[in-house]
Amino acid sequence: MSTEQSNADRSPQDIAKEAAGRHAASYVTDGMRVGLGTGSTVHWTIVELGERALDIVCTSTSVQTHELATSLGLKVISPDEIGALDIAIDGADEIDPAFNLTKGGGAAHTREKIVASMSPRFIIVVDESKLVPALGPFGTPLEVLDFAPGVVMTDVEALGASAVTTRDRRSDNGNLIMDAQFGAIADPVALGFALANTPGIVEHGIFPGSMVERIVIAGLDGVRELVNDQR
Repeated sequence: MSTEQSNADRSPQDIAKEAAGRHAASYVTDGMRVGLGTGSTVHWTIVELGERALDIVCTSTSVQTHELATSLGLKVISPDEIGALDIAIDGADEIDPAFNLTKGGGAAHTREKIVASMSPRFIIVVDESKLVPALGPFGTPLEVLDFAPGVVMTDVEALGASAVTTRDRRSDNGNLIMDAQFGAIADPVALGFALANTPGIVEHGIFPGSMVERIVIAGLDGVRELVNDQR
């Protein structure tokens, strides 16, 4: 099937996601140690890297990503084995004007935050619908221990959440995944600190903008970038 024929069966948004995902792969060069994220747009980054057959070593943020990358011939090892990264590329569920992120829609935010923290360069690739005036409408994903989830819910509500729900799906780490509804979050960094200090929460889905180098955005009129000049 030709590209033209295959594109005829896809939405403009899906075609834009592919373009942005492939563009983000251009930041990877031979010899790099690469963190591979999870999501529908970064999927195409991984596909592009597999097609380019670069001499790189990768680590992944989810079982899904590990399986995709290895199926495409990429070498994928554990974070402990790779030690440090040159670049990490991932998606996001929300991005505010200060580059703060909400992540965790795929329940992989704990591993994603570990991998992002291993790299001096963290590139986010998304479609333009993920750009929001303030984090919050998506909800804030939480990875939570089984030990006392009710206690954690009460503590999170005390931080201002109007509702906290538990997903049927667990994380790849085997923990509970909850979603807290805070409404529009005025200070994501402060809320992130508060959640991090809540016993029973393994990790939360707020990523501070200070981690992010740039955002590659899939739009219907092409690919554009936002670069974080405040880092």
